[in-house]
Amino acid sequence: MIRVTEQESKYNNIDQMSVLQILQNINKEDQSVPQAVENVIPQIEKLATSVAERMIDGGRLFYIGAGTSGRLGVVDASECPPTFGVPFDWVVGIIAGGDTAIRKAVENAEDDTEQAWIDLQEYKINEKDCLIGLAASGTTPYVIGGLNTARKHGILTGCIVCNEGGPIAAESDFPVEVVVGPEFLTGSTRMKSGTAQKLVLNMLSTTVMIKLGRVKGNKMVDMQLTNHKLVDRGTQMVMEELHIDHDQAADLLIRYGSVRKAVEAGTK
Repeated sequence: MIRVTEQESKYNNIDQMSVLQILQNINKEDQSVPQAVENVIPQIEKLATSVAERMIDGGRLFYIGAGTSGRLGVVDASECPPTFGVPFDWVVGIIAGGDTAIRKAVENAEDDTEQAWIDLQEYKINEKDCLIGLAASGTTPYVIGGLNTARKHGILTGCIVCNEGGPIAAESDFPVEVVVGPEFLTGSTRMKSGTAQKLVLNMLSTTVMIKLGRVKGNKMVDMQLTNHKLVDRGTQMVMEELHIDHDQAADLLIRYGSVRKAVEAGTK
């Protein structure tokens, strides 16, 4: 397959550009990413709808990936519990090479076609669950192997890749192929490709959590109150919902531990 993500940059002699020129050209390339994401919203819709249906029925969502893609999956998964108040095992991010690879590259980890399924077994993944492979190239062996085995076990599969027609998309029931074109720095898929994957992950997990009832109106009513900023935000939400003063709202929030429970208590 022809990997667009590995094609030569449209910019020559970038090492001779001024700082301003480098920044302007990177920004120019970045502006094309949201349009590439918009082009595949129908693909994202199919994936999000199917994931939400599985999770409503008690399934979980898993991400697997290597390098930047794997790290993005870990980030998205780790942000779901504090943002939406869900258990830590509802959305799980797994990176080739294990947690060590989040900070430091693990040599050859992404080339093992068997390891992803081994890693997933720690969580007892089953046919109720969903598995999404993340790989800018669309060809990462770790991800291919995991998706292939998952499909054999009746697990819903999807992917977020930045090349069309690759083996990862072929192993996915619901592929999302966001083609952003060559990178400013040739082959550096942490740039436009990574940005595209992050945007799609934001769309996917937020949409799924809304459909799971974890948002009321436009508010994160189940967010974890883990710092003063979030307590203040939650207090404001309770004030607006119940039309009460700050002290009353803060008292309800601290007593019941979440915006949702505070509002429910205040309306009884």
